[in-house]
Amino acid sequence: KMSSGAADLRQRKKQNCTESDKMAPDERNKENSKLGRSPKYMLIQRFAKLFFGCLAAVTSGMMYAVYLSTYHERKFWFSSRQELEREITFQGDSAIYYSFYKELLKAPSFERGVYELTHNNKTISLKTINAVQQMTLYPELIASVLYQASGSEEVIEPVYFYIGIVFGLQGIYVTALFVTSWVMSGTWLAGMLTVAWFIINRTDTTRIDYSIPSRENWALPYFACQVAALTGYLKKNLNCSAEKFCYLLVNASTYTFMMMWEYSHYLLFVQAVSLFLLDSFALAQTEKVHEVYKIYLFSLVLGYLLQFENSALLVSPLLSLVAALMLSKCFQMNMKKSTFVSRLLKIMYIYLVLTVAVTLNFLLKMFIPHKENEHLLKFIEVKLGLNTTKNFTMNWLLCQESLQAPSQDFFLRLTQSSLLPFYILVLIICLFSVTQVIFRRIRGEPLKETVKLEDGRIGERPEIVYHVIHTILLGCLAMCLEGMKYLWTPYVCMLAAFGVCSPELWMTLFKWLRLKAVHPILLALILSMAVPTIIGFSLWKEFFPRIMTELTELQEFYDPDTVELMTWIKRQAPVAAVFAGSPQLMGVIKLCTGWMVSSLPLYNDDDLLKRNENIYQIYSKRSAEDIYKILTSYKASFLVIEDSICNEVGPVRGCRVKDLLDIANGHVVCEEGDNYAYSKYGRFCHEIKMNYSPYVNYFTRVYWNRSYFVYRINTVISFQS
Repeated sequence: KMSSGAADLRQRKKQNCTESDKMAPDERNKENSKLGRSPKYMLIQRFAKLFFGCLAAVTSGMMYAVYLSTYHERKFWFSSRQELEREITFQGDSAIYYSFYKELLKAPSFERGVYELTHNNKTISLKTINAVQQMTLYPELIASVLYQASGSEEVIEPVYFYIGIVFGLQGIYVTALFVTSWVMSGTWLAGMLTVAWFIINRTDTTRIDYSIPSRENWALPYFACQVAALTGYLKKNLNCSAEKFCYLLVNASTYTFMMMWEYSHYLLFVQAVSLFLLDSFALAQTEKVHEVYKIYLFSLVLGYLLQFENSALLVSPLLSLVAALMLSKCFQMNMKKSTFVSRLLKIMYIYLVLTVAVTLNFLLKMFIPHKENEHLLKFIEVKLGLNTTKNFTMNWLLCQESLQAPSQDFFLRLTQSSLLPFYILVLIICLFSVTQVIFRRIRGEPLKETVKLEDGRIGERPEIVYHVIHTILLGCLAMCLEGMKYLWTPYVCMLAAFGVCSPELWMTLFKWLRLKAVHPILLALILSMAVPTIIGFSLWKEFFPRIMTELTELQEFYDPDTVELMTWIKRQAPVAAVFAGSPQLMGVIKLCTGWMVSSLPLYNDDDLLKRNENIYQIYSKRSAEDIYKILTSYKASFLVIEDSICNEVGPVRGCRVKDLLDIANGHVVCEEGDNYAYSKYGRFCHEIKMNYSPYVNYFTRVYWNRSYFVYRINTVISFQS
């Protein structure tokens, strides 16, 4: 029966678009005539609702972008800083991304700039890299083209143009979430509440405060647009023009998202799993779901070709899953004539797809040479307790806050803003309704072509079911890794806002409660307006003063020691100098001075990971000779030691850089349950400051301030006392 219901859905899907478009106005006219309304009146009403909704969505996005720009100015005093002081605000990997943007603008032509990036040998010593492929520099390519093509050189400084694009994309991000909630609930009041919750919980919805050029800040707005378009595409009874528009937008945004972020295919894999479960229970039109699968395949193939034959896309779980789904569905369709076999295949469908996907992924990894993201798999093994390691890089990653389980403060913040309680309420109602629908489908009951308000069956709407599954999967990831909250929390805002503003959700609840004292439809309509209004006023009263305080307070961000270090390097260091130190500092040195460095804060390349670990040995208990050999093997000519790392007093003992190095080097001795670091050599970063042999034979101090000590690595070693 379930398979016959799916066949009915497919048959209905095959109706001609023109016919459905003709039927829709006739049905609306009949309904309007019953209510005593003219078609012209209804057309004006619909146009006004659409106009003001779009105006509210665009205004929300623009105001959020202006808010981010104002907050950034207040935090860093950007307009009153010199160029060097501005660039220092870009830390770690952000500094590297922006440095390549600067190099593109300095190149004599765009073509020459791209060539120098794809054959880059001026960033990392003894290493030529394709920076565009390895660091996913497509956002910088686009930004540099727009800056030069728009003639902005005489109007705005490059740094303002760059961060302005990122802030603008965040505005699009918020607008897309607004539209998604609006499409699901039917009222743009849900969109306003989504934006309010997103901004109030900004600490947990975006990393824009900490790392403006990070890849996810460029990519996630496109994913939000894709989700908004997919939401509309999955809706029932969508007219032909709207369906085509949504389909094209899903196409464009999926491909763009994949080009902007190297880990995008993992997030699309989670989305594909959601669609797979949606289709497995015949809760959506199969043809639409398979059209989305084709979009994934197209984006993967095109991304592989344009990303310099990126093998990571070929061995990605997304490709294996989509290929398995297409193969399994073909097999199922070929066997549909036999009723017994069809039912058997329907029961075994999930098992079949998973088996084929895992097998296909295993075969692809066997025959396609790849090194990308191997460290990610090793990290997952250690994180899940399947393996243990003393490796410095793995343990350092495990100690990062973003890779820990979320703290209680995270849930407390979501609860204080009332987001978490309403999300749980909406999720429970939707989940129970979806469960009811699944049992009806198993019994062979067909889905209703049109779900009316009085039906109280919100779980029969495919776009709702998709979002319920999607947020649950993202939530499971967020419960394991705190960094995943930036993917989950925005859609928590959207789903919670949709729920409290949706009369259908309240009607579904009242159907279960069997209310008789009050007319359930009337009460559902009242609550869908009253509840979000009350939430909005309470949020305004409590959080609006805090937001205004953020914008009016002048914050001081100034790092004179780093400014002095960069100034000294630019004035005193030879042009051919190569600097060695912590990867995070090397990124800033590369951006602010342009000098070559020996390592970078990148974690997708095995060679760079090994370099980082080796150069971090300057904070270990190794001999001067060992450190000298390591540094000269990378042709380093200057060494920068950071006092903050050397004398680090971390909140978690065992997660400091020097502790991790002692563990990796076997310099830790366990006695009566306590760990002690032991080595016949003192800690290098301490000993070198003492200026005694043999350290002075290998290294000569040339500059220091309160935070940094710079040593020239001697090319001629003297052992005279």
